[in-house]
Amino acid sequence: MKLAVMQPYFFPYAGYFKLIAEVDKFVFLDDVNYIKSGWINRNRLFLAGDVRYITVPLVGASTNLKINQISIQSSELWLYKLLDSVRQSYSKAPNFTSTFDLLRAVLLSGGENNKVSDIARRSSLEVSERLNFNVSFIKTSAIYENATLKGSDRVIDICLREKASKYYNLSGGRDLYKEDDFAKYNLQLEFVESNLSPYHQSSREFIPGLSILDVLMFNSFDDARRIIIDG
Repeated sequence: MKLAVMQPYFFPYAGYFKLIAEVDKFVFLDDVNYIKSGWINRNRLFLAGDVRYITVPLVGASTNLKINQISIQSSELWLYKLLDSVRQSYSKAPNFTSTFDLLRAVLLSGGENNKVSDIARRSSLEVSERLNFNVSFIKTSAIYENATLKGSDRVIDICLREKASKYYNLSGGRDLYKEDDFAKYNLQLEFVESNLSPYHQSSREFIPGLSILDVLMFNSFDDARRIIIDG
């Protein structure tokens, strides 16, 4: 069985979904400390003529709290503005309606008591469903009770509990994980490279690394799936 472990990110970039597509089970690492200025509650889109962030505002965000302990602000304070900025910038994109409905459904689905971990996780679940990725998902806080372990020790523990034979990570994890550490437990360490091919982004020059929402705005779900897998 092939397995990956990643923190939940808010509508992450295409490489995150290529990792999802490579594995049989994807584990959301939701009970680790929150990182400010990361990807947990924000991502980048092309808005008002430039690359800007869409952000889900948080209540009492602190690096002393776990991701699954931090709440989002009442949607009345920010939701309309976020949706309106996306609508104004992407309304002429060929797959705008389906993608905008997806964004709105994720933002509205949990009410005002959502934790940021829930809304970030839900964004990946909903996108993966529409891309028809046959993957099982679970969150670390729901089952493993191994938060005292750190780094590769925790990842290896999860792999052993799930009886995984291969552990997959994005290529940026090469500095974090070493093949010998996994080989001791008969686990194979694999890194996923993501080289997203340029796709048509309306009249602007291609900008890589934006949120998956940008990919979906300009491509059907079937085409987006092919772009991600081939990238």
